[in-house]
Amino acid sequence: MTSCYVVHEAPVRRVAIFGGTHGNELSGIFLVKHWQENGAEIQRTGLEVRPFITNPRAVKKCTRYIDCDLNRVFDPDNLGRHMIEDIPYEVRRAQEINHIFGPKDSDDAYDLIFDLHNTTSNMGGTLILENSRNNFTIQMFHYIKNALAPECCPVFLIEHPNLKYATARSIAKHPVGVEVGPQPQGVLRADILDKMRKIIKHGLDFVHIFNEGKEFPPCTIEIYKIMEKVDYPRNKNGEITAVIHPSLQDQDWQPLNNGDPIFLTIDGETINYEGDSTVYPTFVNEAAYYEKKQAFVKTVKVKLTAKGIRSSLS
Repeated sequence: MTSCYVVHEAPVRRVAIFGGTHGNELSGIFLVKHWQENGAEIQRTGLEVRPFITNPRAVKKCTRYIDCDLNRVFDPDNLGRHMIEDIPYEVRRAQEINHIFGPKDSDDAYDLIFDLHNTTSNMGGTLILENSRNNFTIQMFHYIKNALAPECCPVFLIEHPNLKYATARSIAKHPVGVEVGPQPQGVLRADILDKMRKIIKHGLDFVHIFNEGKEFPPCTIEIYKIMEKVDYPRNKNGEITAVIHPSLQDQDWQPLNNGDPIFLTIDGETINYEGDSTVYPTFVNEAAYYEKKQAFVKTVKVKLTAKGIRSSLS
C-alpha cells in the first residue's frame, strides 16, 4: 500500500550521459567514448541510455573550451540567440544540444542527464544537485551514497538566488552533475575513473528499480549548500598576491573556522579566514577557476529531506 507520504513520479525512460562538456576533463570523455563503442554496461531494461560527447572541438584540442564555457550558456538568452556568423562556438553547440535533448523546461526534454566532470580539487566523488525540491534526484543521491558507503560521496547544492550556472545538464527534468577529483587537466587516473564509473552504475541501478515499481520511503541526506565564491587577494592591477595556504590545500569539505589560515603571501604572511560561523570550502584551488577569479567556494552543511516516491506507472 502506498502511504500518504509518497508522491507518484513519472518513470524515467530517456537518460543521457554527457562527457567532454569541458574538453580537458578526461574521465567522462574516456567513459563516454567507451560506452559509445560498447554500451552493455550502461543499458537497463526499459531505459534508453545515450552516451554523448558535448564539446567535440574542445575534446579534440584537449582544452576546456573553444570560445566560452559551454557549462554556463544554457540560459534563455543564449539558447534563443539568432544563428549569426560570429556567435561563439559553445553557444551554437548549446543550441544544438538543446535541440537534441530538450527543449529545456519542456515536456519533451530528456528525463535525466548525468554530466561527467573532473576537478583538480580534492573533492572526491561529488554529486551536484541543482534543485533542493527535486524529490527524485535527492532519492537517487541517497541511494548512491548508501551504495558507496563507507566511501564518502558529498552532495553539493548549487541553488542560489544570485549565482546562476546555466549548466548543460539543466536541459533535463532531473539534472545530475558528477564531479570527481583530484585529477589534473588532460590526465587520466584509474582511481578517479573507477569512482566516476561506480557513481553512474549506482545511479542507473536506482532508475531501473524505480521504474520497476519499488517504493522509496522519505529520506534525508546531508548536503553542502553554496553560499559565496571567494577570490584570491589581488593588487591594484588585478594580479594575485597570495596563494592557497598549505593548511587549506586539499581540505575540501573540511570545516573552516574564524582565524583559520586560507592564504599565504610570497613574503610569508598568513591571511586568516574571518567569519561568524563554520563553513566548508570546496573547489579549493581549482585550476579552471583562476580565470573566474575564484580561489574556493564557501558552503554550509544542511540536511535535505525528500518525500517518498514511486513510479506513477507501477
